[in-house]
Amino acid sequence: MDLDLRKLRYFVAVADRLHFGRAADDLHIAQPVLSRQIRALEHDLGAALLMRDSHGVTLTDAGEQLLADAGPLLSSAAAARHRVTLAARGGRRLMVGFRAGVAVAPAIERFAERHPDVVVDVQRLEGDDQAAKLLDGRIDIGYVRLPIDETGLRVIPVYTEPRVAVLPTRHRLAGKEQITQADLAGEPLLWDSDPSTQPTSRPHPNAGYLVRGVDETLEHVASGRGISFLARSATVFYSHPNISYVPVSDIEPDQVCLAVTASRTSTVVDDFVAAARATAEITAECGNYEMWQRQGLR
Repeated sequence: MDLDLRKLRYFVAVADRLHFGRAADDLHIAQPVLSRQIRALEHDLGAALLMRDSHGVTLTDAGEQLLADAGPLLSSAAAARHRVTLAARGGRRLMVGFRAGVAVAPAIERFAERHPDVVVDVQRLEGDDQAAKLLDGRIDIGYVRLPIDETGLRVIPVYTEPRVAVLPTRHRLAGKEQITQADLAGEPLLWDSDPSTQPTSRPHPNAGYLVRGVDETLEHVASGRGISFLARSATVFYSHPNISYVPVSDIEPDQVCLAVTASRTSTVVDDFVAAARATAEITAECGNYEMWQRQGLR
């Protein structure tokens, strides 16, 4: 039997809240109706998904597995609906997401040689929404930076670029030609809520500020609230009078990848991937200050 997406949405609502009453309120349906739909889904799958007792609701092993699989399934359905709606409006469009510091223009220009009839739009991504925007169809393909939750995605490495330390200009190491991770030992680090995204092998105390995006990072660093690490392209695309960028010799490079939903089959998307990979060296060099100087672009 085919999996009913409506029932699946109902299950996710209950699994997220572990409460039938609150889930029914959120879904704007009666609780008995919700209970019947969940029982019907369990019958369809031949497995108990939720355990109900006087203490509340818990997920069975089968329920945990379905919850893990439900996100990509529902996102893929939403993305398909979004693409159909766009197609019905006429014309062909491709939405390309990109992280800060990634130059998309070289790939767009090469792609246009083969698909002059396709309009390519671009949209900025941040670390906390790059997977979500791919899965729900807001973007068709994205230039992402690792780490990223790869569930439901096909991730293709494109290029790496060195990282730099982001320091306030009054910092003792500001203006140095190069430093090591050891030079920054003990410095409070501005990063997001997931410590696994810290690129350093040496632990840093949490600066206590959650930042989103390069602009917020630069303002916090400039105010002396901590340090950060960014890809080298930050030195080209972002300047700040109170910020010093210093290369770090022994830090892992930043990995830029292309990402598309794993279930997506499209010759247009495949051709953009090919164009992006063919222009990877040019794209990477756009984050090289010396290259920009040679080209007279800065």
